[in-house]
Amino acid sequence: MSATTSRTIDHRIAGRSVPATSGRTAPVWDPATGEEQARVGLASAADVDAAVRAATAAFERWSEVSLTRRARIMFRFRDLVDEHLDELARVVASEHGKVVEDAKGEIIRGLEVVELACGLPHLLKGEFSDQVSGGVDALAFRQPLGVCAGITPFNFPVMVPMWMHPMAIATGNTFVLKPSERDPSASNLVAELYAEAGLPEGVFNVVHGDREAVDALLAHPDVAAVSFVGSTPVARYVHRTASEHGKRVQALGGAKNHAVVLPDADLGFAAAQLTAAGYGSAGQRCMAISVVVAVGEVADPLVERLSARAREVRVGPGLDPESEMGPVVTPEARDRIRASIATGERAGATPVVDGRELEVDGGGFFVGPTLFDHVTPDMEIYRDEIFGPVLGVVRVGSLDEAIALINRNRFANGAAIFTGSGEAARTFQRRVEVGMVGVNVPIPVPMAFHSFGGWKDSLFGDHHIHGPEGIRFSTRAKAVTVRWPERHDDGAGGGMSFPTAS
Repeated sequence: MSATTSRTIDHRIAGRSVPATSGRTAPVWDPATGEEQARVGLASAADVDAAVRAATAAFERWSEVSLTRRARIMFRFRDLVDEHLDELARVVASEHGKVVEDAKGEIIRGLEVVELACGLPHLLKGEFSDQVSGGVDALAFRQPLGVCAGITPFNFPVMVPMWMHPMAIATGNTFVLKPSERDPSASNLVAELYAEAGLPEGVFNVVHGDREAVDALLAHPDVAAVSFVGSTPVARYVHRTASEHGKRVQALGGAKNHAVVLPDADLGFAAAQLTAAGYGSAGQRCMAISVVVAVGEVADPLVERLSARAREVRVGPGLDPESEMGPVVTPEARDRIRASIATGERAGATPVVDGRELEVDGGGFFVGPTLFDHVTPDMEIYRDEIFGPVLGVVRVGSLDEAIALINRNRFANGAAIFTGSGEAARTFQRRVEVGMVGVNVPIPVPMAFHSFGGWKDSLFGDHHIHGPEGIRFSTRAKAVTVRWPERHDDGAGGGMSFPTAS
């Protein structure tokens, strides 16, 4: 711990900075130096209850605010985030470790959801059917749920929460965010920008914490819905526990994303794209490519190009403008990734580029780009989500074999294909069993007006996130049948049979 460390990161509840009552804290590292730069207060159940109570109190008035007013606040929030883009990016880079330009990219992708929320009056237009029966009209509209909670991971401290809270807040809900305790400061800055945009106190709250805070949110009777992004074991737990407490849940889990490269692909283009997709953000992305499926004779020249590219990646501190890849987030993450590399080597995979050999001055949590060849599906480095800068090449003989390989995997977040054949691409996108597909696009994260989500062990619950499904998740439908009858003083017009249209 640095001798100069004194800063404590508090919660943001009802527009104010609130210290944790638990007395517990966790370190916030500078991943580039290995030094502790702050302590974050970890919430107790009482802290979570205070945030939920603030959100509950704010809901009654916020849900009655006009669509136009809510949209205008989202427009102002969007402008403020854009104005503070550099500041937010540097905060992310300093605590997460990713390079500043990468951090800007995640913020901009988060802003796409805010921009979608700015169109709320159109998104929440209801339905109306005239004269469904004699003198009877039918209409339907959507209303907010109440208090929504978001539990988000360290790897995208701005973007992933923005997949959740703009849609929830714009549609009239209030929100409690529990970000990762590893890089908490960006969430507090976002809360300040919401307040500056005119969002009323209590509509957006931030509580920092670990499992105690998570469990308190999952069990709290006044939380109506929970959104989660993280590992598959925790996603399964969140979905089960929140569901048992009667909440609406969307829980996005882990991934093992494959990219198929066919012999007709542009190898220079594919190698460049796969290098960025595998090693960007030190591989700490839920949509990172971690498996390259080389089909037929493309394998040897592709591995040669990937090897050369991996050795050229400039690794250094995230705040250094010369860096292309930063450190991983914690010393535990560094040690776990190094252990996975050793496991792959013992299993018989060929370490073409070994990231354990990287040396960076300054004592940070660095692991270099790692490339394995001759990976097989029975190996642990193939089966498990490493969540680091480790790319494995699996060799197969045909596109059919490649698709079958992907479809056997328990994760099904995303998959990509590199090819010049429209027929092969169409076959792939129709037959591959994943939630998101890229054709010559290695990270097929959809734009905000579509929804993000995987299949199988990559998603628990019925709803994908943001886009049209984000609107549906954050609201519930109400159907209304209306009649304005002529006056019948004698009581005529009733009937004991079940009503039907006429």
